[in-house]
Amino acid sequence: MLGTPRRRITRKGEAARDEKGGREALGRSRGGLTTKLHLAADRRCRPIARHTTCGQRADCTGFTQVMAAIRIPRRVGRPRTRPGHVLADKAYSSKAIRSHLRRRGIKATIPIKADQAANRREKGSRGGRPPNFDRERYKQRNTAERAFNKLKQFRAVATRYDKRDYMYQATVDIATMKIWLRDLTQDRRDTA
Repeated sequence: MLGTPRRRITRKGEAARDEKGGREALGRSRGGLTTKLHLAADRRCRPIARHTTCGQRADCTGFTQVMAAIRIPRRVGRPRTRPGHVLADKAYSSKAIRSHLRRRGIKATIPIKADQAANRREKGSRGGRPPNFDRERYKQRNTAERAFNKLKQFRAVATRYDKRDYMYQATVDIATMKIWLRDLTQDRRDTA
């Protein structure tokens, strides 16, 4: 049965976020209301797909939504939905994410967390083989950080004053369009 998530009232009288979706992607932290923006970017630091979650949620919760949102148009045929390689930081180092990528035939370069490596060593031969990690390829991961920096040049994205999640996502989409248009005009200037 489909329906809207239930809301419950907390001690302070505000509507609590539902456990799965995190209503409006706003979370509480010491600094107040926070939001996380999960992003996929291409090699030229242009955002391709995005997803928002509450600020206190783990990073790995937004991974599958971002991967599902990737749509790269081709000249002919269906859009491309699967990248050739994924570079991610330690926050995305989980067994579920690695198996998801393996099932889809996507190569991954994700460093292992120290506690995961310790658990593997503790199990001995039953711990399995550690996943491959290419240090030289991992140096290219800064493209995601640079894509975030390009988005944060837009003050409305960096501060998120929008109350509703769909308004914030629209703001991110407008900033993304400006980044893509700016990049396309740079290409034309370079070729002229």
